[in-house]
Order: sequence, then structure tokens, then C-alpha cells
Amino acid sequence: MSETDPQQELKKSIQRQARRIKKAQRERDNLLSATIYLGTVGLLFVVPMVAGAYLGHWLDMRGGHYSARWILPCLLLGILVGAINVYLFIRSDRGNKGH
Repeated sequence: MSETDPQQELKKSIQRQARRIKKAQRERDNLLSATIYLGTVGLLFVVPMVAGAYLGHWLDMRGGHYSARWILPCLLLGILVGAINVYLFIRSDRGNKGH
């Protein structure tokens, strides 16, 4: 055996490890970006829904006593606004990926 065989094996081992590191880095970036994307979509839906519920509760308490006259309509309005937010976000994001 010549002296270059251990050097070749070391070189191949280093190249293999470098490929593994690059692959792990790409997969980690994809996981992180997917987590951020889903978190953003969740917030776009939940925040208007919670705001609608609080607005409805506030309007109900303005009457001097508790009633549920405004909570449900404001909550449904918040759900509708959240769904529209998510739809517009996904639609605009899909358009940006093509460019």
C-alpha cells in the first residue's frame, strides 16, 4: 500500500462529513422556516378572533350587566377576519415564491 491511500481515505471521509453537515444545515433551515410560517399563519388567525371576543365582552359589559349579546357576533367576525388574513397571506406568499 502506498502512503496516499490513508490520505485519500481521510479526504473522502472529510468530504462525506462536509456533505452531511450541509444537508443537516439545509434541513434545519427548512424546519425553522416552516415553523415560522405556521406560527405566522396561526397568529394571523388567532389574534383577530381573540380581539373580537374581547371587543364583544367589552360591549356587553358597557350595558351595566353581563349579557352575551355581542360576544358571539364579534367572535364570528374575528374568525372571518382571521380566515381572510390567512387566505391573503398564503395567496401573497405563493405569488412571491414564483418570483
